[in-house]
Amino acid sequence: MSIAVTAAPATLGLAPDRLARIDGWLDNYVASGKLAGASAAILRRGQVAYFHAAGKADIARNTAMDADTIVRIYSMTKPLTSVAIMMLYEEGGFQLDDPISNVLPEFKSSQVYVGGSRLRPQLVTANRGITYRDLLTHTAGLSYSFMEQSVVDAMYRQGKIEFNAPGERNLRETTRALAALPLLFHPGQEWNYSNATDVLGCLVEVISGVPFDEFMRTRVLAPLGMNDTDFTVPADKISRFASNYYINPKDGSLAVLDDSHTSHYTKPLSVISGGGGLAGTIGDYMRFCRFLLNKGTLDGVRLLGRKTIELMTMNHLKADLSALGASRLSDGNFDGVGFGLGFSVVRDPAQAQILGSAGSYAWSGAASTHFWCDPAEEMAVVFLTQMMPSSTYQVGKELRVLAYQAIVD
Repeated sequence: MSIAVTAAPATLGLAPDRLARIDGWLDNYVASGKLAGASAAILRRGQVAYFHAAGKADIARNTAMDADTIVRIYSMTKPLTSVAIMMLYEEGGFQLDDPISNVLPEFKSSQVYVGGSRLRPQLVTANRGITYRDLLTHTAGLSYSFMEQSVVDAMYRQGKIEFNAPGERNLRETTRALAALPLLFHPGQEWNYSNATDVLGCLVEVISGVPFDEFMRTRVLAPLGMNDTDFTVPADKISRFASNYYINPKDGSLAVLDDSHTSHYTKPLSVISGGGGLAGTIGDYMRFCRFLLNKGTLDGVRLLGRKTIELMTMNHLKADLSALGASRLSDGNFDGVGFGLGFSVVRDPAQAQILGSAGSYAWSGAASTHFWCDPAEEMAVVFLTQMMPSSTYQVGKELRVLAYQAIVD
């Protein structure tokens, strides 16, 4: 789905001259060689008030970054998977405090790493089973292989726990392999970014009886009109697919990390990732933001009830992410920020040291993509680029300043 401005910014309480500062910011990132290309869009009161794209989606092929460019949204998949599992929650499939072992019995005997080495770990039985809420809030005790922060992470690498990847395992088999490894901590004890949402994808598949990717296409993406978002990029859309870049440490130049025409996104996958597997356009993701701000409905289609969206976008943690272990991430300050069922949630903008409103919710992707929704301002912002890692630049924080400073009503 493409995107275009649908109302004059001034009619929505946004100053055109102040919005123009975003143009210069984006253009400068491209002109300075920091980013190959990027795009940003702002929605307010149900209308698109701003859109700008700059640079190239693919430098080698001289493909412009525009409204139709498809990018890897990586972890911005997580909120969509969270919506999918909550649809099954509304249908009576489970309760949030149910142990997931009721559906995935391999998690019945989870153990927790308490010491020792990768080859000779010291383990204890988990205090309780992992629940759906634990997965949705990343408090299950799971981890990621790429974190490289703990012995458990190393065990993930040894066990080849990789979702969104080709291989001999399917989603169910990879989840079983994950369940055989120890937890980083007892469920509910801390916060740790992890494969939790990939496990949610497996739960969607088992509970619904429909392959996870098919469920997402037919029950979530298609009803929302997110027609350019999928786990693979079909042949007729590869020309619109951006390449993924990183900064070459030798000379600071842009280098290709994942070429648009040879990427695994252009091929069928055996392990579908609910945590980071989707690619899509800025227009598609803004439709998702509209759905969230509309409390579960879009263009006459309702996927979730109002109270469910309200519950998902509340903070569910007893302390800020920074106090619960989010320091393992390198994406910035998490003071004043909690976590809901699939989203980070701003508790206190002053503590978070960002412009915005308490109750705004957000997440980002590994290739430096960002989104947030601010119900108090009836506002959503989506930023897309393809630069790894996400900690390369603070584009999310910078765009927050530029977006909010344009509000004049």
